[in-house]
Amino acid sequence: MADPASSHAPPKGATGVIVFADGTVVWGRGFGHVGSAVGEVCFNTAMTGYQEVMTDPSYAGQIVTFTFPHIGNVGTNVEDIESEVEGAVGCIVREDVTKPSNFRSDRSFEDWLKGHLKIGVAGIDTRALTRRIRLQGAPNAVIAHDPKGGFDIPALLKRAKEWPGLEGMDLAQRVSREKHHGWEGGPWKLGQGYGRAPRDAKPHVVAIDYGSKDNIFRNLVKAGARVTVVPAKTSLDEILKLKPDGVFLSNGPGDPAATGEYAVPTIKALMDKDVPIFGICLGHQMLGLAAGAQTSKMHQGHRGANHPVKRLADGVVEITSMNHGFAVDNATLPEGIEETHVSLFDGSNCGIAIKGKKAFGVQYHPEASPGPQDSFYLFEKFVGMLG
Repeated sequence: MADPASSHAPPKGATGVIVFADGTVVWGRGFGHVGSAVGEVCFNTAMTGYQEVMTDPSYAGQIVTFTFPHIGNVGTNVEDIESEVEGAVGCIVREDVTKPSNFRSDRSFEDWLKGHLKIGVAGIDTRALTRRIRLQGAPNAVIAHDPKGGFDIPALLKRAKEWPGLEGMDLAQRVSREKHHGWEGGPWKLGQGYGRAPRDAKPHVVAIDYGSKDNIFRNLVKAGARVTVVPAKTSLDEILKLKPDGVFLSNGPGDPAATGEYAVPTIKALMDKDVPIFGICLGHQMLGLAAGAQTSKMHQGHRGANHPVKRLADGVVEITSMNHGFAVDNATLPEGIEETHVSLFDGSNCGIAIKGKKAFGVQYHPEASPGPQDSFYLFEKFVGMLG
């Protein structure tokens, strides 16, 4: 799969390269934005939804390896964007991107990547790269594209080595909204697009945006809530002034312990006031930290649309969509936290409930987008407890 970093000359036809921090160099065919970017290399096993994956802010600072070989063949459209803020910095794929073949497409994947300044490299043995990540963990690397094949490998290697990695990095502030606003979008329907949220809906949910996917807010609307979205560092007083019936903690990128420096005190204060809380992904981790648990960096993380999760209350298995490289350490759960869900892949924590409080969280994404819809009931559960 790899060439030594000492071999600087690209093979014939190589216009893309991935330079790993350990010196491994992998050549391929670049597409999308011309340039270079640094990040953590991870893999996603979903067979659909590459546009939603690339625009998920939880992928900030990451390069996504798609295990499904045919990425880009259905093109892109304006409706499947999860967020306009930063998402994945680039992607690695097996096959060259073909012309789109889908009635919803209005732009090719390559043109879309160019427009969003994201780099792609094709022609990579993604199975070998995925095995490497599974065995050795998610590595740091630089991904680069130059149509002329001119790459300064020593400079790219230096950049990969100097990048500090996601552990200890707070990225939520970088991808969060800058000011609060009332959410207006509703569920999507074929041929109609996204609906409008009723302005007078009750109850009122204040959603703290640590890097959220828009479809989360649409699912809260679908469950019957009116939603106001606020930035990651919104104070307790500002949240309470909005008179929430409940507070939602969104997904987001980076190390939860770093984001928790400013997020956890606010969440603790909300719990002290018995405000109902629902957290997803990073929001779930924030809730765990606020209740006294700890988080840790995972070896390879969970990313895909086919992850089995066991609901401990009744043994039901939900097939879920996931995207996380950190997790609540279930060995550190204090007596005040009930573990509600676990991964059937590795036994890691996937859900908690705070005893004596209307507060719970899940590590996975019940809004899917892309993925199965087994877990929409969680939105209904949350909204239902706010009446």
